[in-house]
Amino acid sequence: MARYIDPQTNETFPIDKPIWRAPSGGPLMLTELPGITKGEIDTSVRSIWRYRAAFPLDVKEPITMGEGCTPLVTKTFGGATCSFKLEWFAPTGSFKDRGTSVMLSMLKAQGITSVLEDSSGNGGCSVAGYGAAGGLSTCICVPESTSPSKIAQVRAYGAEVVLVPGPREATEAAAIEKSAEIFYASHNWHPFFLQGTKTLGYEIWEDFNFSLPDNIVIPGGAGSNVLGCYIAFKELMAAGEIEKMPRIFLSQPAHCAPVHASFQAGAEECVETDFAPTVAEGTAIKRPIRMKQILAALRESGGGTVAIPEEEIIKTSLALARTGLYTEPTSAHAAAAFTRLLEVGAIKADEQTVVILTGTGIKTTPFYEAQLASE
Repeated sequence: MARYIDPQTNETFPIDKPIWRAPSGGPLMLTELPGITKGEIDTSVRSIWRYRAAFPLDVKEPITMGEGCTPLVTKTFGGATCSFKLEWFAPTGSFKDRGTSVMLSMLKAQGITSVLEDSSGNGGCSVAGYGAAGGLSTCICVPESTSPSKIAQVRAYGAEVVLVPGPREATEAAAIEKSAEIFYASHNWHPFFLQGTKTLGYEIWEDFNFSLPDNIVIPGGAGSNVLGCYIAFKELMAAGEIEKMPRIFLSQPAHCAPVHASFQAGAEECVETDFAPTVAEGTAIKRPIRMKQILAALRESGGGTVAIPEEEIIKTSLALARTGLYTEPTSAHAAAAFTRLLEVGAIKADEQTVVILTGTGIKTTPFYEAQLASE
C-alpha cells in the first residue's frame, strides 16, 4: 500500500490520515505505485476516474465533473506539426481540475469538510469549484494583483476570498499561517494533487493508442504537470506498458524562470536568479517547493528547459488565437518553446510532439483587449 514519504529524510507515514506536509517542514510525495495496464482502464467512465485503478486510495464517491478526456488537436505551428493538448476543456477552465478532483475526493474520504488554498488564480478557481461540487467549505487566499475575473469566479462558487498584499510568496505564507485553523489543501503542497495530474500522462498514452510521443512540452511554474507526467510514465514502465518515457521539456517566462536557471546551471536545487512581472502570471513562481524532483524528472526523461521573453509570449498568444486556440499567456509560452526547440535542433520536425495548453484565454480577455487595441 502506498504511503506518504518525506523526500528529505525518506521517512514514511500512513496514507489514511490527512496531512499536507512532512514533520521536517518540506513537501511530501507518495511511495512508488505499480501502475496499471490498458486492461485496467474503466472505459465506461469519461473522466480522469477511468484511471482510478492507478490511484493510491479507493474513493467510493469521487468529486467529479467530467474533468479530463481533453481534446488533442494536431496543427502546423512554427513550421512543423505538433499536437496541442487543450487542458482548458475542464469544468473550471484549466488543467488544475485533474489534481483538484483527486485531492479533494481523497481528503473528503479522509473526513475533511473544510479546505484552504492559496493561488494566483486557476488553482483557487478549481478548489472553489470542486469544493462547491463536493459540499466542502472553501477559503481561498489570493494575491491582491490577481485578475479580477478569476477572483469573481472563485466568489461565484461561494468560497471565502482573502486578498493578500505583496508578492505571490506572501500569499502562500498567509495560507500556511492560516492552516492552523483549516486544512491546507494546497495544489502546490499536497501529494494527492500530483495523483490527479498524473492522469495527463496516462491520457496522452491512451490518446496515442497506448504508445507515447517523442516529446512533451509543458508550461510550468510549480511543475505539477511535469511531475504528474513523470509519475505516470514511471508507473507505465513499472507495469510493462512502455519501455521508455518521452522527453519532457519545461517552458517558463524569462521574467520568472527559476527552474530553467537551475537546470541550465546543472544544479540540484534552486539557484538565485532575477525576477520581473510577466504576462504569464500563472507560471510566475519564484521558488517551486519541489524543485529537486522537477529537475530530476526533466533530466531522467532526457528533456530540458526553455525561457521565453515577454514579447515572444505575447506574439505567440496572438498567433495561437489566429489558429483557433484562445489560450492564456500563461500556457502560450509552451508553443513558443516548441518553436525554439525546433530552431536549435533539440527536437525534430518529424518527431511526435505534444504541447500542453493549460488554461483558457477567456480568463485573460483584458490581456487580449490591450494587445488588439495597440494593433
